[in-house]
Amino acid sequence: MQTTKKITPFSLLFLICISCGKTSSGQPEPGPELPLPKTYRNPVFEPVLADPSVVRDPNSGMFYAYGTEDDWGDGHGGRLVPVIRSSDLVNWEVVGQAFNTKPSWKQQGGIWAPDVVLVNGQYNLYYAYSTWGDSDPGIGVATSSRPEGPFTDHGKLFLSNEIGVPNSIDPFYLEDHGKKYVFWGSFSNLSNQGTYGVALSDDGLRVPDLSTKFKVAAGDYEAVMIHQREGYYYFFGSKGSCCEGVTSTYHVLVARSKQLEGPYLDKNGEDIQQRGKGTLLLQGNESFVGPGHNARIITDDAGSDWFLYHAIDKKQGKLPSGASRRVLMLDPLTWKDGWPVIDRETPSITEQPIPAITR
Repeated sequence: MQTTKKITPFSLLFLICISCGKTSSGQPEPGPELPLPKTYRNPVFEPVLADPSVVRDPNSGMFYAYGTEDDWGDGHGGRLVPVIRSSDLVNWEVVGQAFNTKPSWKQQGGIWAPDVVLVNGQYNLYYAYSTWGDSDPGIGVATSSRPEGPFTDHGKLFLSNEIGVPNSIDPFYLEDHGKKYVFWGSFSNLSNQGTYGVALSDDGLRVPDLSTKFKVAAGDYEAVMIHQREGYYYFFGSKGSCCEGVTSTYHVLVARSKQLEGPYLDKNGEDIQQRGKGTLLLQGNESFVGPGHNARIITDDAGSDWFLYHAIDKKQGKLPSGASRRVLMLDPLTWKDGWPVIDRETPSITEQPIPAITR
């Protein structure tokens, strides 16, 4: 698989000359290498990595990120789940795509919103198979022994009509007390719409009983991510329009529960199974709009938490294809009184200290 690199100001090492003399071979005397910059500025990857999922390979220490199938307008066509990697969460290079061929269990659609996680020593990739206006989208799963792939498809977990949840997209895997689950769901005004969870088989590749699904949030949420911390399950979800260029209204809200199946309550103690509930974590600002569909929280080697998500730069909201130009963003996430906090509740637009990564 051919690797191409994205060149950024932070991915170059600069040499300085401290002497204008010559070595004995007649070559200029090399100067010392300066260290890489200790700060970064958003976005950390472009032109696009929508609906990001990020995982750290325990063998190499490298981070791998995956995104929705998109045509970047660079002559490579629509990548079947683009794959990029980084040693520090800031400087990313393109690896390729997760699939060599599109899964065939649906006749048409795109491969959206991947969630990649290490399960039983292999990488499981959960994905949505859908297109705009699809009446029966579904969730599939693929595996690989390597984070860069290629991934072997294992087919569908379920279609929307099979599990009785309209617009079944945006999967998220979670393991809890030795049991494996997938959560999913997206917007709809139908009464049976919402964010749901269901138990998986021990290998994470099947749903033994579709009827055991349980609902955790109302149908105004999508892009669920659940984070376990200090006795709570924290629900992160996105609301608003994801993909309308500079008019996108995506934003992230949070709630928490003592039980995996809920109820998930916001800071006001209100259950997010009711529409309009949730505590704001992240919204747009004068530079970036539509922040949302966050990856799992990444904890750096100094114990600090980091939040990766996509957003749209207001100066260049669309790709040549007309799709929204959703770039990869990174911001520190802190905790106050048991709740996650992002500074000013908006994407950072100034220089920030880089994550502490030691290998």
